Amino acid sequence: MSALHGFMRSMAHRAAMVAAAVLCLLMLPGLPARAATPLVLTPGSQNLDAWSVASLQADASRERTAGDMLRRLDRFEAPPHRGGSIGAHQEAMWLRIPLAVHEAPTHQWIVNLDYGALQEVDIYLARNGEVLQQALLGYLRAPGKAADASRTPGLALDLQAGQAYELLIRVRTLGPMILPITVSEAPYRLKLALREQMLQGLLHGLAFWLLLYSLLQWAGQRDRLFACYALVVLGSAGFSLQFFGIGSQFLWPGNVWMEMHGAVLFGLTALAGSFLFLRQAMASDAPDSRYARTMLGGAALTALVGLAFAFDLLSVKAATVFMSLFGMVPSLLSLPAALRQARQGNPIGATLLVAWTVYGAAALVMAALVQGWVPVNFWTLHAFQFGATLDMLLFLRVLGLRSEALRQATLDAQRERDAMRSLAHTDPLTGLPNRRGMQIALNAALQQCAPDRMVAVFLLDLDGFKPVNDTHGHDVGDDLLVAVGQRLSAHVRRQTDLVARPGGDEFIILAPHLTRPEQAREIGEGLLHAFREPFTLRNLRVHVGLTIGYVLAPFDGKEVRELLGKADAAMYRGKQSGKHCLLRGDGPAALAS
Repeated sequence: MSALHGFMRSMAHRAAMVAAAVLCLLMLPGLPARAATPLVLTPGSQNLDAWSVASLQADASRERTAGDMLRRLDRFEAPPHRGGSIGAHQEAMWLRIPLAVHEAPTHQWIVNLDYGALQEVDIYLARNGEVLQQALLGYLRAPGKAADASRTPGLALDLQAGQAYELLIRVRTLGPMILPITVSEAPYRLKLALREQMLQGLLHGLAFWLLLYSLLQWAGQRDRLFACYALVVLGSAGFSLQFFGIGSQFLWPGNVWMEMHGAVLFGLTALAGSFLFLRQAMASDAPDSRYARTMLGGAALTALVGLAFAFDLLSVKAATVFMSLFGMVPSLLSLPAALRQARQGNPIGATLLVAWTVYGAAALVMAALVQGWVPVNFWTLHAFQFGATLDMLLFLRVLGLRSEALRQATLDAQRERDAMRSLAHTDPLTGLPNRRGMQIALNAALQQCAPDRMVAVFLLDLDGFKPVNDTHGHDVGDDLLVAVGQRLSAHVRRQTDLVARPGGDEFIILAPHLTRPEQAREIGEGLLHAFREPFTLRNLRVHVGLTIGYVLAPFDGKEVRELLGKADAAMYRGKQSGKHCLLRGDGPAALAS
């Protein structure tokens, strides 16, 4: 027991001494901070994520220098997460990245922030409290060689073996601080940069051709849907140009106004285009409907917001809030109609639903990236661009489907028109042209008529039709008329001659392009010969003959009325002279047509 008490007293004494020592250490000011874990730059590492060792410190005054921060290294804190995006901040944010170089570098190391839409990015390389290198970058900085070398902020580091360095990065911007910071060996950095440039060239090249195609189609067809599609493509592509730094690198280098306004203006352009595109695609046939008026109002409101922002009457935050609130409004307003079309089997509605799903997923990833809820990597950084590109292609399919629907509607209208015209010019029983159809064809043939290009007109009347009709009924009589039309059509020249039924048991045959008068008589005699054979109808064998009167233009006349009158007179004379004969009408007209 005594030994136990002794042991307890000894432990209590030691605990008191440790507590006193800790209290004394806490009371000592100015003790150096514990050294942060450095990022070890080993030859062959190629590409290192700087966020694995990064720490943060906010600068609310926005005026602290690199020297100030080197004296405050102990105040840097671990970031809430190491995904590479820290959301939006009004103050300037400093990042500390300690570096350790144990071996002599085989290639130069480059620190790079793979996001170009940042106002101020200052990069400092320091050792033992002294700044060795610095680069003042960002689109608010005057462009220089360092800025022109890449579409994103970066600095080539001059490092020596066996040294420890402090890499400080100051970032200040109005938008989200998306900061994918890497330290890479120069050859690998070049490979990554070229890969990104090729990707951006491919996607923006595709957008350029889609824009050009839509503008040319709009100019050629005057279809407003193509103009609306051009606005969507222009806005989406312009936003990507700004977001990935291609615009500031090639299109508007050093243009601060464009850097400050471009992304928002392009986003508003795409939004206004979406209102107009969906209005035109879903309600082009009902421009005065409530849906159409609402979509037009949404486009007008978006345009007003864009103008106000362009003239700095609205702040970036206000314009961004408007885009965030109204971004999905065109899709939501169009959703009922799209669902209804999809249920009816219309591919336009189904395509729009797929497009909105893709765009919505991409927008959610973008929102999560801006807020820092998802890590920055190749897929999250490009998710919105990929989604917008696929969205543009799906909208292009909507254009194609709508054009096909319009083409089909035009064809249906033409078929209906042709059917109505056919009904007006066709005998409903035999399917042959009626008197009106024959007159139109005869007028056209007479315009090309000449002594060496004669036109023969045959007027035929059936011999013995009335007894067949009276004996066997009208149904048999109708069948006989159909069979007569078919036999006549089979015994004329298929490529040139026309068989018509003006009514009753009369038929007319038009035979153009004759070079000899004898050809007309040969055609008539061939028709008489064809009717020597009886007709078999419903197990009945009936026989009818023909009496034919014909005329030959231009010798017997040049007017339709005159020619038909002479042919009718000749046929009437044939009836009186014994029927089943062929007579030419060279006398005065007996009947008016």
